[in-house]
Amino acid sequence: MKTVLEEFTIDSESSFRIFEPRLSQVFYWHFHPEFELVYIEGTDGTRHVGEHISRFEYSDLVFIGSNIPHLNFDYMVKTDYKKVVLQVRHDFLKEAFANTPELSAIFRLFQLSQYGIAFGTEIKQFIGEKLKNVGQKSNFEQFLEIMSIFQHLANTQDYELLHDKPVENQYNKKDQERIKRLYQFIDEHYQRKIDLQEVAELSNLSEAAFCRYFKKMTKLTFVEFLNHYRINQAKNLLLLDKNITETCFDCGFESISYFNRTFKKLTGENPLGFKKRFR
Repeated sequence: MKTVLEEFTIDSESSFRIFEPRLSQVFYWHFHPEFELVYIEGTDGTRHVGEHISRFEYSDLVFIGSNIPHLNFDYMVKTDYKKVVLQVRHDFLKEAFANTPELSAIFRLFQLSQYGIAFGTEIKQFIGEKLKNVGQKSNFEQFLEIMSIFQHLANTQDYELLHDKPVENQYNKKDQERIKRLYQFIDEHYQRKIDLQEVAELSNLSEAAFCRYFKKMTKLTFVEFLNHYRINQAKNLLLLDKNITETCFDCGFESISYFNRTFKKLTGENPLGFKKRFR
């Protein structure tokens, strides 16, 4: 599975979309202009939004502002779970926000989303139930329910801001194209050795400048990112019953010992244990 920048088109007749992605086998560091409300329950996991990294236990509800990079909340989750994602257009109620006093609280909530907002136990359970059921309603009823959800979130004091200041949109058009090009290169060449000089030249940067740039864009070093990608591919091959040696070299690792060590570091178990667990 490719690691990509998330791009989609919301139905022209709707301001939002609700879906239930399951991406536990995918390292999906991404961003998009849409605002995103994520609810997950039934598992522990990692909350990685912008520069904030923490763990959540059993459930989480987070509101993420436009173009804030984040990792999928179910990454490396090994138990059964439920996840619902609500995405709304970046221009959602833009004119109405400015001119409708009744929407002032929701407007402030959307402004705070640029910090990343994690909600507390009571409100996330209440909103989680609403999110799990909203997809069963008609479009107009969904809209009313979503406005109700945002109103409840706007009025609660049971929340935490994940950053001390708004996360700036650092992804201009040039950055987006450059990162897409890098992701595509990794997808096409991860099975062989990739030299830092190659990707630096692809980005028209010196090696030192590229390292700084890539860390700024992804919050990971290039080697860390590449290892995440390769281990994700390795898990897919192991699930297809490839043996460990084949998997190691097919995913671009140059030694079994380094492959085993990296696999355990990123997944918490060695490749053989992973394979046996899913056999």
